[in-house]
Amino acid sequence: MRVLAISGSLRKASTNTAALEALARLAPEDMRVLVYQDLALLPPYNPDDDGEHAPKPQTVVALRAMIAACDAIVIAAPEYAHGVPGVLKNALDWLVASEAFAGKKVVLINASPRAYHAQANLREILATMSARFLADAFISLPLTGKALMADEIVADPTCARRLGHVLDALTEAAGEA
Repeated sequence: MRVLAISGSLRKASTNTAALEALARLAPEDMRVLVYQDLALLPPYNPDDDGEHAPKPQTVVALRAMIAACDAIVIAAPEYAHGVPGVLKNALDWLVASEAFAGKKVVLINASPRAYHAQANLREILATMSARFLADAFISLPLTGKALMADEIVADPTCARRLGHVLDALTEAAGEA
């Protein structure tokens, strides 16, 4: 199974990114979790650049190819002003017109249980994009106010157990496909 993990944060010491890196480290041998690294390189979405005959920016072509090649997507995003970070929304805007996204299995990880507005916004956006939610696998990690790296998250029994739940749900969903 191939999983694309997208962090909605550009911070170097992002807890959301660290959580996704921890997920990748905990993944079983038959699952590859790739943490997307080029969020900041995507140009601002402009429908004129996304027309049928318009040449697409290379970063957009690459993102769409990664989406097409994956079996599932895991997103971890912070909350900014009660909403989804602009860079993540921009990436999703580039995927709206792409047939590659529709029907993809999606799991949301929340690194701050207080960030429920962003989670609600993200669910609405992704539902509009025809995501197939694995809602039973949505988790919150107790990382609010902590600056943990991936190794520390893996070593935390609560976090490792919850991330393991996500991996189990992804494995089970792959068997149902």
